[in-house]
Amino acid sequence: MTPIFPLTPSTQLPLYGKRILITAPRNYAARLSDALIRYGGLPILMPTIETCILDDFTQLDTVLQRLEIFDWIAFTSRNGIDAVVRRLHDLKLQLSVLKKTQICAIGKDAERLQYLGIKVDLVPREPSPTGIITELANIASISQQKILVPVPEVVGLPEPNIVPKFVAGLERLGMEVTRVAAYQTRCLEPELYDVEIDLLDCGKIDTIAFSSTAEITAFLKLTDFQFARSSCRVACFGPYTAANAKKLGLTVDIVARDYSSFDGFAAAIARV
Repeated sequence: MTPIFPLTPSTQLPLYGKRILITAPRNYAARLSDALIRYGGLPILMPTIETCILDDFTQLDTVLQRLEIFDWIAFTSRNGIDAVVRRLHDLKLQLSVLKKTQICAIGKDAERLQYLGIKVDLVPREPSPTGIITELANIASISQQKILVPVPEVVGLPEPNIVPKFVAGLERLGMEVTRVAAYQTRCLEPELYDVEIDLLDCGKIDTIAFSSTAEITAFLKLTDFQFARSSCRVACFGPYTAANAKKLGLTVDIVARDYSSFDGFAAAIARV
């Protein structure tokens, strides 16, 4: 794709005049929105889920105060990193306690840890939980090692299969897995989105951009939108989200090949 320069006229941008509905939670939506705007898109925000702090930190606090017992921490999302960092701050623990164990992180999430001064020992070539499993499998002594997996507590929605499959994959390697809720993922209320749902029903949305399975599940819960009657395209941030979208009955038109960042997702939407 031709590079996008700041002074390129809007009419020459590949997403000029295209309205893209973003269902990601607000902390992710801002980054995806910026990427789409660079391609000339008109992002419309409709976060179907939100991520927030836990109601009960007991289990999280217990493991954070005993990180030395783990050989690894596997972060599968930026939210998991931010939740752990915030809780360490609340517990008045230094970020340096994370140096007591080896750390896995995915794609741009690794850069977040490195920015905080935390060494990342494993960044998988495939930016996904499956990629982490693949890389860990190459370590001869991985069996019986202890790994901490900070994940969301899903409220008001069925839990997507991503985390259970990840945990099962680690256990197949012979690892001792401790799964701990670090933050909440929950569905928002449909009353928030009368305007956005009207735009969908009137055919004013060109593309719906889903960045996770939870967003898709929540979207289907919040609306009775009929995809079969609509001309809007469905875009998914990577093959795993796309596979789950198909299981939920959606036809997927766009799948990002580069799903290590939202720049790759925006480029995939602009390419079609």
